[in-house]
Amino acid sequence: MFYYLQGPVTILEPNLAVIECAGVGYGCAISAYTAGQLKLNQTARLYICENIREDAFDLTGFISREEQRCYQLLVGVNGVGPKAALSILSSGGPQSFTLAVMTGDEKALTIAQGVGKKLAQRIILELKDKIGGGSVELDFSGPSMNVPAPGNNVALATAALQELGYNSGEIAAALKGCDANASTEEMVRYALRGMVMKG
Repeated sequence: MFYYLQGPVTILEPNLAVIECAGVGYGCAISAYTAGQLKLNQTARLYICENIREDAFDLTGFISREEQRCYQLLVGVNGVGPKAALSILSSGGPQSFTLAVMTGDEKALTIAQGVGKKLAQRIILELKDKIGGGSVELDFSGPSMNVPAPGNNVALATAALQELGYNSGEIAAALKGCDANASTEEMVRYALRGMVMKG
């Protein structure tokens, strides 16, 4: 099993990156999100998902574990294949995808090639709880964070942001100043806007 590949990018195309490792070039299907963060002839690390069939051994590469996790969730939805999953992630990366699912934004998903309204609805229905609904099982006791009551909007927003790989300190800082009565979706948007501006 491949976990990640690291080496110079020897070929870079909109949907393909070749990473050279010990003299062997590994071709990986990639999203536009990942492609935008790679540079030809520079060393990169891609996290890998394998798709092994009788007639193929395909590798899909991701610039971050967050994007990899979103891809794995997507291909677990009936009707979503590898190409559709990459197309969805190409539209804005894991942050935009997570926000679209959390807010039930069908239009944001149907922008992706090959994704119609019914499929977008199925993605939202099947993944909303997986992305943001497990908050009561998560540990919110970070050193710089107040512990929210399970089930409230802060907990749900925190769960969604943790799915994207942010730690408790980053989340606490991003949610600082947010209206405590805001909806979960509004809190996630507020935090992501702050993180994007900060980044």
